[in-house]
Amino acid sequence: MAREQRSYKSTQRTRKGAVTTFGSRTDVGCVRDHNEDSLIVTPPLFAVADGMGGHAAGEVASEIAVNVLAEFAPKDLDGAVLEHAVEEANREIIRAAHDGRGRDGMGTTMTACMLENERLLIAQVGDSRAYLLHQGKLQQLTRDHSLMADMIEAGQLTPEEARHHPQRSVITRALGSDPHTRPDMYEINVETGDRLLVCSDGLSSMIRDEQIEATMRRVRDPQRCASQLVNEAIAAGGHDNVTVIVADVTGFAEKRRKKMARKTKLSVALVFVLLLAILGGTAWGVHTWLHTTAYLGNDNGKVAVYSGVPADVFGMPLHSQVETTDVNVSDLQPGTAARLQDGIRVDTLDAANDLVQQYRDEAAQHNKAEG
Repeated sequence: MAREQRSYKSTQRTRKGAVTTFGSRTDVGCVRDHNEDSLIVTPPLFAVADGMGGHAAGEVASEIAVNVLAEFAPKDLDGAVLEHAVEEANREIIRAAHDGRGRDGMGTTMTACMLENERLLIAQVGDSRAYLLHQGKLQQLTRDHSLMADMIEAGQLTPEEARHHPQRSVITRALGSDPHTRPDMYEINVETGDRLLVCSDGLSSMIRDEQIEATMRRVRDPQRCASQLVNEAIAAGGHDNVTVIVADVTGFAEKRRKKMARKTKLSVALVFVLLLAILGGTAWGVHTWLHTTAYLGNDNGKVAVYSGVPADVFGMPLHSQVETTDVNVSDLQPGTAARLQDGIRVDTLDAANDLVQQYRDEAAQHNKAEG
């Protein structure tokens, strides 16, 4: 099938838009004519279901599985609730085969992961896998429910022989085959900086773990990494549908970032309040000082009393006239009269009034002496 004819399946459960800490892609591959894989990408829930049973069966089973899982999965990490959600998906697939929504014999794998802070919860049925890239090393977290896995564990095959075995697609457990099927459950501690991979066997059967590890280490953006892994599986032959989810473990980094943001906002607010207090205190102090300090000046030949200081700031006077007295400047000593032109400063209005009275007395004595 030509590359441009392959579908890119992005459902309502797949994140779209800007770069985030997770990414996903599913592709029909180079051989199949329809995609039987389904996926969920709604943090903290990430899941891959690989349907089986042929056209109008495998895709029905996988779609039912992810729909039921999305409905019943817990909002927070809870192993019992996640296990129940997978079991309910199994029962619904069996019901669908009987009531005509699907076909007898249809089924699906299910690898459902919940990632929150530094805890990872996995429910596993079938041979879709979960991997973890930890400190640059890739490790498979789940055990395949497949004939090949059983034979490898029994020492009857090597992993390399299993990759080319004619029965390599035979799985020993799937949703839809047994009403009593239960998933394997894993609860794992992870670390900030780790990377989770959830994939169908369309990836793991086409490229080796070493190549997956190299790509996951090299491509830092999760969405680009997921797309690159799918491209590599297709380049290797794309014999099956391939679905990939990549999610970075941010751990408590986001909480720390939010806490730091709150602290920063609080600090800025505190600095702003302190600045306002300083400005307010300064303004109050200046206001008080300007209304208590005083000076004497010359107002058209009369001694005048002013509050404030004889100066302007940005064109705004820092003084106001209190009164113009009956004391003539011409009756004062020449030195005193000259100083009045620039303002004779005193500490208070009372001191200014006392000084005016002193000038009044001096002027009276001066006039008496001349008379």
